[in-house]
Amino acid sequence: MSTVQLNITPLKPSEIPPEDAILTAANEVLESTKKWKEGKSYFKSTVKTFSQHKGPNDGAGWYCRVSEHTAEDATFDEFWSKLGVNKAENEMKFIGDIKKITLIKRISDTQSIWSMFYSFPPPISPRVFTVLQTVHLNTSSPRTGMIVSIPIDLSAEPELLQLQEKGIMGRYVSIERLLELEDGKVEWRMATSSTPGGRIPQFVTEKSMPGKISEDVPHFLHWFHTVREPTKTATAAPAIPEAAQT
Repeated sequence: MSTVQLNITPLKPSEIPPEDAILTAANEVLESTKKWKEGKSYFKSTVKTFSQHKGPNDGAGWYCRVSEHTAEDATFDEFWSKLGVNKAENEMKFIGDIKKITLIKRISDTQSIWSMFYSFPPPISPRVFTVLQTVHLNTSSPRTGMIVSIPIDLSAEPELLQLQEKGIMGRYVSIERLLELEDGKVEWRMATSSTPGGRIPQFVTEKSMPGKISEDVPHFLHWFHTVREPTKTATAAPAIPEAAQT
């Protein structure tokens, strides 16, 4: 069992655990999602959701979404090229609430600290989320790609703190895994725990989480199909419709 606890408690840059420890902890969380309580399915049951109540070491409950994709949606390489590479920049293109991203510090080729500025319709004030992103690609069969984001507190680092956008600080931890299945499909599994900060009640946030995280799947696919290289595959529309939900 990993000695690292992934939750919404922010770490100072000096407290960042070894990369291997982060990935081990992330894998443990993702494997545990297979036993979480199943919730609603969205977009004609193509995106399934699961949840886990807040544990003794958690600051908030956990939520998970799982979807499977054929090459018509995107291949493993295509998914990784947009989620495992330049993730923060790409997220701003398909998540409308993200208005600005800032690279705070690049630690290595696989680790970097990012600050993301979110703007919401009134009366909700803007939020800032600062995270360490760790990416890892395993090319052995079955290929897997991991993207782990953990909250970071820059208050003890004045030079880094001045790069961070101003706004109410929110916190989230997220773990995404792309898994290449035997039939060539790709499983996209994501687990997250978060708090928006400020005066928004936590129960309000958590009630909306399953639907909110599920929306990222069609949003990503619709954006991806506007930038997809024509030579990769046919230009068919993504299999997950934007509106239909169950």
